[in-house]
Amino acid sequence: MIGQIVRELKEHSPFTVFGAITGVVIMAIFHNTPYRVSYAIFYTLHPIHVVLSAMVTASMYDIHKRREPGGGYKIWKLLIVGYVGAVGIATLSDSVIPYLGEALLGMPNRGLHIGFIEEWWLVNPLAIIGVAIAYFRPATKFPHAGHVLLSTWASIFHIMMAAGGPLGWLSYIAIFLFLFIAVWIPCCMSDIVFPLLFVREAEK
Repeated sequence: MIGQIVRELKEHSPFTVFGAITGVVIMAIFHNTPYRVSYAIFYTLHPIHVVLSAMVTASMYDIHKRREPGGGYKIWKLLIVGYVGAVGIATLSDSVIPYLGEALLGMPNRGLHIGFIEEWWLVNPLAIIGVAIAYFRPATKFPHAGHVLLSTWASIFHIMMAAGGPLGWLSYIAIFLFLFIAVWIPCCMSDIVFPLLFVREAEK
């Protein structure tokens, strides 16, 4: 499992760097975006990210679970793995890690926006829809690329809500690092490592 984690992190690092660069570019161009607009964009991207994350996490569990001896599983287990992996780790990626960056940089409008609580009526049903899609049509490849970009962009609009205006170039370097960390480790954990923790095949 550790070897697989290292391989996946190494394999996804170049695309995550690219995603982080796009996030910094977006912030540099649209740094004067009003708070309410950044909030609306965040709560468009974050829920979509949750759907894709739920699809990939549940798909990984579904595909590998079917390969076990006597393959198959209880649907409620798929729901729990897909929901927790998507909502829990997407919150860490899109909200918690960006908030830590905002706090360290002393941004004036920083706030911890927890989607499954703050906009529960939107985020939670979409996570369940993502799991349902995975149940009927599991897929793990294309959604992951979209997942990484959406996570990056959701994170940057979370930061833009807090920034309240233009920043110095040192702050942009720090934001790049936080974006990279916020997406690289949580997204690979959600899409790949987390669902495999519940599959006996992954222990072999």
